[in-house]
Amino acid sequence: MAEDTESSKINHSFLRDYVTEADVISTVEFNQTGELLATGDKGGRVVIFQRESESKGELEELGDSGDSGEYNVYSTFQSHEPDFDYLKSLEIEEKINKIRWLPQQNAAHFLLSTNDKTIKLWKVSERDKRPEGYNLKDEEGRLKDISTVTSLQVPVLKPTDLMVEVRPRRVFANGHTYHVNSISVNSDGETYLSADDLRINMWHLGITDLKRLLDRLSLPDIVDIKPANMEELTEVITSAEFHPHHCHMLVYSSSKGTLRLCDMRASALCDKHTKLFEEPEDPGSRSFFSEIISSVSDVKFSHNGRYLLTRDYLTAKVWDLNMDKGPVETYQVHEYLRSKLCSLYENDCIFDKFECVWNSSDSVIMTGAYNSFFRMLDRETGRGVTLEAWRESSKPRAVLRTRRVYTGGKRRRGDVGVDSLDFTKKILHMAWHPSENIIAIAATNNLYIFQDRVSPDTHTQ
Repeated sequence: MAEDTESSKINHSFLRDYVTEADVISTVEFNQTGELLATGDKGGRVVIFQRESESKGELEELGDSGDSGEYNVYSTFQSHEPDFDYLKSLEIEEKINKIRWLPQQNAAHFLLSTNDKTIKLWKVSERDKRPEGYNLKDEEGRLKDISTVTSLQVPVLKPTDLMVEVRPRRVFANGHTYHVNSISVNSDGETYLSADDLRINMWHLGITDLKRLLDRLSLPDIVDIKPANMEELTEVITSAEFHPHHCHMLVYSSSKGTLRLCDMRASALCDKHTKLFEEPEDPGSRSFFSEIISSVSDVKFSHNGRYLLTRDYLTAKVWDLNMDKGPVETYQVHEYLRSKLCSLYENDCIFDKFECVWNSSDSVIMTGAYNSFFRMLDRETGRGVTLEAWRESSKPRAVLRTRRVYTGGKRRRGDVGVDSLDFTKKILHMAWHPSENIIAIAATNNLYIFQDRVSPDTHTQ
């Protein structure tokens, strides 16, 4: 028995270190209540985690919320399969680029998932009863001989083991020529946008056919930046999002580091933006890498709709919708990498797209870095802290330790040198619970969920 236990440990250790490309997590998203958490991976799978509400209630009765943030696997399903575009002779990856939950209207949950080309709407529902006593079917579901039916009975619903059913409700295809990088559900609950490199489309959740959508609603591509001559192309769309409260407003970011706020009340085709947010460039600091590192990889509205949060390669910035001359706050994420841009360009790390998120009160922002590090930035104090998502911190009640990258001066114990950073361990995707201090961090094929139980300065799982 002891031998089996030891063997199991060895095998587990081996499997834990063996990572296939298909298992790498590519998106993370909480639903509106935070009770469900969905992840998508490069293999086209979606895994939904559910918060343990029963244990949470029991612990609250005891006056202890110790494990109230525990999430367990609720459902797993294959969202997308590899495909091939025969017209262009291009393979279409199954990788899940984005997941977005729809506001819950009834007992079922709905979510949108997308790969590079096709967006799908999924219904997630529970079933704990099954009908019995059919007149024309036997217990195994086979049709009976009608001549053997001598009396009629009313079918009854009987309790059964809980089953989670995930079914596709809509497939939104043929709307994008280029790779989809964003989807965002509108506050009206009826429409959503999808963005690729050159266009932003607006869809109605009840209509999957793009031509019928255009005929019925007169909604073309609401943004189209494709030039008549592709040689004149100077920028691409990198991210887009609807305003959380105003269904007529949206923002999109570009590879030039600009943000454009659009108002669909002025025109259904938002080629002319309402506001342009751009930070003036210092000519003295311009280099070969300036345009690459200024490209905005993610943009998020604050929960109150007043601010925009953006992330470029080296910084996170907060913009006020009423001030378009420049960001009101700028936070250095890993400025120590500026001297390493040449080598980061050679290994393509300079093109990594980091996401950024707000906490529920918009007072703290979070974004990722390398070496399994991620940054928490307090807007009130302007201070930031570097934390590490690693296996030791995944133990229950373990305290997240702060880390520091050594760039010069006095070296402290535990500091990590810039040359020692592991650029293969990158935190690109993350999510923050909509109302509590619970965060989900995707690190390669691992999902870490941490909960703040004491104060904003102490983060534990």
